[in-house]
Amino acid sequence: VIMDTNIFLSPDFAYLVLVAAGMLIFLAVITPGTGMLEVGALFALIFTGYAIYYLPVNIWAVVILLLGFPPFVIAVRSKKNWIPYLVITILFFEVGSAYFFQSDSWWKPAVNPILALVVILLTGGYLWISVRKAIEIWLMPARQDLGTLIGKAGEAKTEIYAEGTAQIAGELWSVRSDRPIPAGANVRVVERDGFVLVVQQTAEENP
Repeated sequence: VIMDTNIFLSPDFAYLVLVAAGMLIFLAVITPGTGMLEVGALFALIFTGYAIYYLPVNIWAVVILLLGFPPFVIAVRSKKNWIPYLVITILFFEVGSAYFFQSDSWWKPAVNPILALVVILLTGGYLWISVRKAIEIWLMPARQDLGTLIGKAGEAKTEIYAEGTAQIAGELWSVRSDRPIPAGANVRVVERDGFVLVVQQTAEENP
């Protein structure tokens, strides 16, 4: 009766919040420090725990969901022959999602299969694009040695202190300085700290 009359304990709604929690956690990991994503993920997780407390879960469906991640990782990392792994991933996620919560009959999915498929395609598509792009950037060779930028002049595009951005040698770089530098000021690279350039403000004109 609760599952039929209370939308907050509806398997479909609980499933959507569960997926939202996962996506918010993913976004919070790749873009830390925003605050809003972390808060949203926390509230989504609290509600997910509340829903799971009242809605029984099929453990076997959870196992199937987990089994869908390895072929997804293989598909993302593969440059060819990735379609079979992606199809397997979608099938595993579809079955695991539809049967995640228990229904009155073992063969009857508690979550609408069409809803589950739409959510899987949308979230999976986003993860597919973002993860593949991240891998491409990670494997992309550096276009220039940061060491060659020492001594180069540039312009501060943001306020610079503990962190900031400057245009140097025609590109935007993450920079920092021992003293505050206002946006628009001329700067010169004095050293590098990993992938961050250390700059100082100068009064000279940029070339």
